[in-house]
Amino acid sequence: MIVELALRQQLAAYSQKKSKPKITPLDRALWVALFRFWPRWKHSLVIVKPETVVRWHRRGFKIYWRWISGKGPGRPSLSAEVQVLIRRFALDNGWGARKVHAELGKLGFTVSLATVSRYMPRQPRDKGKQQRWMAFLRNHRDGIAAMDFFVVPTISFRLLYVWFVIDHSRRRIIHVNVTFHPTSQWVVQQLRESFPDEMAPTYLIFDNDTIFSREVSASIESLGITPKRTAFRSPWQNGTAERWVGSCKRELIDHVIVLNEEHLRRLTRDYVRYYNADRVHTSIQDSPEGRATEPRPSSSARVVGLPRVGGLHHRYVWKEAA
Repeated sequence: MIVELALRQQLAAYSQKKSKPKITPLDRALWVALFRFWPRWKHSLVIVKPETVVRWHRRGFKIYWRWISGKGPGRPSLSAEVQVLIRRFALDNGWGARKVHAELGKLGFTVSLATVSRYMPRQPRDKGKQQRWMAFLRNHRDGIAAMDFFVVPTISFRLLYVWFVIDHSRRRIIHVNVTFHPTSQWVVQQLRESFPDEMAPTYLIFDNDTIFSREVSASIESLGITPKRTAFRSPWQNGTAERWVGSCKRELIDHVIVLNEEHLRRLTRDYVRYYNADRVHTSIQDSPEGRATEPRPSSSARVVGLPRVGGLHHRYVWKEAA
């Protein structure tokens, strides 16, 4: 029944007297829905490429969030008076966001630290601080790990949060997990699973996300790790984690439509296994877990590709010709 519906829809599009069939919004919605409920949807899709259906879903997600953002009430706008005070306090005294936030509280203004940081004037980057931070990363690379979040939309436009920890020395992903509802308590539990026994690094880098609260910092210290929080709006200070987010999105997330939490958890863990064991990194000329060089067994041997992450990537090995 589903196969017949899919084929009829495509025949109707092709029956139009045009050199190129016109794809309507209803056609796009149908194929996005079929992707969700029909595992073999690709086998009957001939009118467009499967990658096009994934692109339709991404476009629909943007339209959906633009729509709900305009419905209101949303986050109340910050008054012009407070915006001026934030810039004034920062420029007059060279204060950071935390001190500006505390001063506003003493004047009776109720505003979050995240909002204050958003309206802080941009300061020219201090080259001295940058050099000191880069020197810290180089000198302590073997004892540094970093954690971060990124979000992934599902087929129903809900947001899933992916949390991970990455080791700086070998770029190895130590732990990854997925949730719809990230909390400080959830992050604390993930940290306990990431660093059992005596496997903890010396330093753990993370940003100013409100989920990384004082409770999280205290938990990090209880594991014998020194927490290192980056400066506001300074993703370059956590560049190793940011680069992995980019790799994961380019090599996995941009090619799939996520169905639910378990689906994304399986995909990310498959990708992490490939990333740690098989993927060769240009900076270390090896995989994070170490991959032995495989000599050619004989002159008749040929290179074959072993599929990884559902065929999105491959590991290449020698195999004797049949």
